Amino acid sequence: MKLGVFTTLLSDVPFEEACKNFHDLGIQMVEIGCGGYPGNAHADPDTLLADEAAFAAFQATLQKYDLQISALSCHGNPVHPNKETAKMYDDTIRKTILLAEKLEIDQINTFSGCPGDHEGAKYPNWVTCPWPNDFTDILNWQWNEVLIPYWKDLVAFAKAHGVCKIALELHPGFCVYNTESLLRLREAVGPEIGANFDPSHLIWQGMDPVASIRALGDAIFHFHAKDTKVDTYNTAVNGVLDTKPYSDEIHRSWVFRTIGYGNDASYWKAIISNLRMVGYDYAISIEHEDSLMSKGEGLRKAVEFLQGVLITEDTGAMWWV
Repeated sequence: MKLGVFTTLLSDVPFEEACKNFHDLGIQMVEIGCGGYPGNAHADPDTLLADEAAFAAFQATLQKYDLQISALSCHGNPVHPNKETAKMYDDTIRKTILLAEKLEIDQINTFSGCPGDHEGAKYPNWVTCPWPNDFTDILNWQWNEVLIPYWKDLVAFAKAHGVCKIALELHPGFCVYNTESLLRLREAVGPEIGANFDPSHLIWQGMDPVASIRALGDAIFHFHAKDTKVDTYNTAVNGVLDTKPYSDEIHRSWVFRTIGYGNDASYWKAIISNLRMVGYDYAISIEHEDSLMSKGEGLRKAVEFLQGVLITEDTGAMWWV
């Protein structure tokens, strides 16, 4: 496994400065935003696809700081009911795929998206219960008429350009948000659909990341190192479905934390060990969204924590038998 980071954390500084910072911390892999929600401050596909000098400089910077790209990320909602919005995200995903092809990278990270509840809807409708029956009808329409056809078409485009891994982040608010929904889309579309596994979104839903890792197995294409702290008292009163601002930490049922501040080392050692057991030996990409820590402190502490729990060497033969 290699220590990685989602570079959007330092979108406010030039790419070379960010790369130097990451290198100095001992980071080996970078996940780079190419548009959508992560923005494209460090890798604008329009520029890198058209400007060979800019493309060469981009590659040279990565080589200078001995950094390998783990994935290009373009999180968005390409099945948004607003057609213009959907096209914007779809265009971003397709350009990211073209950039991945040029970089000889075979995977991207994004979201599944979430449609509305009918053809003329204005906003996404994330269904969380089966009754009244209207909700089941909406869910069936979303999957059968929108989601599956879209991803079948997108996967065909990706495969034609050498991208065989589309890692969808399991995230509430989108149709793929848990183990079952990821496997459902993978079954319908093909093995090119997999998970960008982020435990932080599973923890607050009440899922056990280790159980999910075992169920997903080789469908895990990428991994986000981000933690969540569930507030026992607020959750006891209001449950985990919380719409209060992320900045209202003391009243929320849960908050994102720097890895190690939501759950202890034993918890994370179990996650890392089970990733190895299912054959995942790739990037452990830090995504720092802890509102209680600065960018620098949160990143440093995440690196220090992970250096103590990552498994980085091949096992070799069983020397004790």
